[in-house]
Amino acid sequence: MTRRVLGRRASFLTATAIVAHTIWTSAAPALTYPLYAQHWHLTTFTTTAIFAVYPVFVVLVLVLLGNLSDHIGRRETMLIGLGFSALGSLLFAVAPDVDWIFFGRAFMGVGVGLSAGPSAAAVVEFSSPKGAGQASSATAAAQGLGMMAAALIGGALIQYAPFPLRLNFAVLTIVLIALIGVTWFMPNHTASRAAGHWRPRVPSIPNGVFAVFVASTAAVTGSYVLGAMTLSLGAQVAHDVVASSNALVNGGTIALFAMASALATLPARKLIPSKVILAGGLTAIGSSALLAFAAVQHSLSLYMVAQAGAGAAYSWLLLGGLSLITAHLPVTHRAATLSALFLVAYLAQALVALSLGKVATYSGLTSAVDIGVVTIAVLALVTLLLDLVRQRATVRQSRRVHGV
Repeated sequence: MTRRVLGRRASFLTATAIVAHTIWTSAAPALTYPLYAQHWHLTTFTTTAIFAVYPVFVVLVLVLLGNLSDHIGRRETMLIGLGFSALGSLLFAVAPDVDWIFFGRAFMGVGVGLSAGPSAAAVVEFSSPKGAGQASSATAAAQGLGMMAAALIGGALIQYAPFPLRLNFAVLTIVLIALIGVTWFMPNHTASRAAGHWRPRVPSIPNGVFAVFVASTAAVTGSYVLGAMTLSLGAQVAHDVVASSNALVNGGTIALFAMASALATLPARKLIPSKVILAGGLTAIGSSALLAFAAVQHSLSLYMVAQAGAGAAYSWLLLGGLSLITAHLPVTHRAATLSALFLVAYLAQALVALSLGKVATYSGLTSAVDIGVVTIAVLALVTLLLDLVRQRATVRQSRRVHGV
């Protein structure tokens, strides 16, 4: 019996949904951290450690298996990743204690580590040949929509439905199982298979794209650190500093971040990557400063404006970084190089989450917010400087080629 195969557009939408799952899975526990702290008497460091376990395992998988889909195909790798994500979500849904939560988070990290690079590559390969910016815009928008789903669906279920620690993850598990079913019908499409037998290998960077890789990775890392601050501390900041106890309201502030992230892709689609990165860096600095001010003033309205600005900055840094790198990648190294990029971004996300959790536990949440703001501002400035250096190097190389 012949297996039905999805067409290009349906495969593109499925790959985009898998990208969205990577953020939904990451963000799903964000609103339950205060509940875990209350239910199991956990410190802020422990709750941020739950968050940080995820990117640590993402990094481990990217180091060992980052090039897997370039050899066995996107579909098979994404199916394995979705299976691990679903298992992790199921562990959250039935967890009797915090140890199960850590195991669930580890499985989620493995799942997303296997899915992140192949799904981003599949979005590129199934996108319209005429829409050069379609893939990067779709990837950035999908991540925003994934976070929005986690925040609004999770917030509503936690606040108004029974089993606030479990139902959110039961719903996510069902969604992931459905996505596995759809992914099964994707063609096992890889634009050009890498030569030779697969073996575990640290994600590599092809010759000639190092400067582009560094600038792109800095931009994506900046966006992920913004996400880490929102997802690891956002609900706790809204609950403790801004004094909101409603899970849906707190989820709404995270959803505002996500909504701004998704909408911000629209005006940026036709801009060159450097201008998008510039807009993202400047907006990240401004929104971070406003977030610190909102914490001092205990102002929910200022906090929401800061979240919207941070969401736009997240999207522009991510979109600009991905657009820049995908424009310069050979197809045979696409997933491996994107995995290397995500490796750095997720590692930075884990380090920042753990560090801010440590500061929040011993020096207070306001101090953690202040340090997070400074970290984001520094990363944004570094990103802008690296991209400026890359642009000047490109200009010099072009002048040498043309004998100017």
